[in-house]
Amino acid sequence: MGLFDRFRRSSGSGPAAVRARLEGAMSKRRLRGWNPPLENINSLVASGGPKLLARARELVVTNGYAANACEAFASNMVGDGIKPSSLIEDAKLRDQVQRLWLAWTDEADADGLTDFYGLQAMVAREMFVAGECFVRMRPRRAEDGLLVPLQMQLLQSEMLPFEKTGTAANGNLIRCGIEFDLIGRRVAYHFRRSHPGDSTDQRVAVPETVRVAAEDVLHIYRPIDAGQIRGLPHVAPAMVRLFLLDQYDDAELDRKKTAAMFAGFITKTAPEDPMMGESDADLDGAAIASLEPGTMQVLLPGEDVKFSSPADVGGGYEAFQYRTLLAVSASLGLPYHLVTGDVRQANYSSLRAELVEFRRRVQQLQHGVIAHQLCRPIWARWLETAQLAGRLTLSDPAGARMVQWIPPRWDWVDPLKDIQAQVLAMEAGITSRRKVVEATGYDIEEVDRENAADAARTKQLRLRYRTGPGETQGARATPTRTPDTDAEGTGSAEQSEQE
Repeated sequence: MGLFDRFRRSSGSGPAAVRARLEGAMSKRRLRGWNPPLENINSLVASGGPKLLARARELVVTNGYAANACEAFASNMVGDGIKPSSLIEDAKLRDQVQRLWLAWTDEADADGLTDFYGLQAMVAREMFVAGECFVRMRPRRAEDGLLVPLQMQLLQSEMLPFEKTGTAANGNLIRCGIEFDLIGRRVAYHFRRSHPGDSTDQRVAVPETVRVAAEDVLHIYRPIDAGQIRGLPHVAPAMVRLFLLDQYDDAELDRKKTAAMFAGFITKTAPEDPMMGESDADLDGAAIASLEPGTMQVLLPGEDVKFSSPADVGGGYEAFQYRTLLAVSASLGLPYHLVTGDVRQANYSSLRAELVEFRRRVQQLQHGVIAHQLCRPIWARWLETAQLAGRLTLSDPAGARMVQWIPPRWDWVDPLKDIQAQVLAMEAGITSRRKVVEATGYDIEEVDRENAADAARTKQLRLRYRTGPGETQGARATPTRTPDTDAEGTGSAEQSEQE
């Protein structure tokens, strides 16, 4: 071995060399204080869930940015509703199912406050605030007068106690209020009888919780890690920044308010001499001199007036707010303009770029959470209940469950360009008309029925449009009456030509 070979760095190989190259696993000076515990997400939720939930609810109520972000999240998630399009092959039966479902949606809420699609919006808001929501399917009696004797009851996350963990009397394991059997399947939920934060409910709950079978409960949440059993608030990553930013804004506003209250300060060499307009001293020994319009104040020798000139917030205030709110928007996964309503620095390209990425994320939640965890189980239970109630006759109940859930349409910044692009895609055979119609949030069969009805009514009333269903689209024209060839004279025909 040569002399210089002794000073060369050893190339090294194996696990030790790999660990040395993982900078995030080093324990040197910069990372010496970074020693997070290796905990499962369920342990974190069980220990910090109640306080995190309380803070999230207060933040959404009291913070304007959090409230606006919550509404933007819910409106983009479900809009006016994620609606079903039955895939039953029998056209008559399919139409019967769709009409009965549409009529039942007005009776779906057990509290009678909204319809089924309003419940979807409430679930989306709960996902933003609490990270989860429970829906209990409540069968009703025939004498209740419902089209289909089934209703949905929404339960907040607080109704399922985080601290209820142990072993049930039947030997099953209870974790954070959820009962699991020996192979890890959910068999029941142990709900509180009343909300722990509702002071208006003075009922004495004995026992405190009630066991509800898992087949009657839908647990709606977005699982972040494998094995996660409870949800985390969507607003959780931005909570600290939103809270501190709100405190900073309040302090800055209060500072400006206090500084603006002082118009000026009067100093004099002889404090015992009264000054024009000066009132008697208050309990604290401070006297206040008032000014009136047109006042010509004569100052005595030694007196001086100094007007208040409070310091401004500075040029860095806007930049600081912008960067902080950008970080908040990134933490929430929402575009900046949806959180703040600020579009001053936006243009068509930037808005479209961030909306495309945002809508990809929303589509994941629409199909993977709302449609899968909420809509599909309710559709299956509704079909079963409707058949038992005699409202439907299904020869193939399993086939009747086949359904496609259509999310709400996306409104683009420039809809004309998007519609033109969709027309070109259909003409080139890249996409189908069904896909284009469903992208608008409507069922193609419903649209076709409406177009056929419009065409029949137009023909019956002898109206004439520049375009009609199925024709080449163009500018909109005012409808005119078709000339009546049987009428005497040509006045009506000339009037139609002029129009």
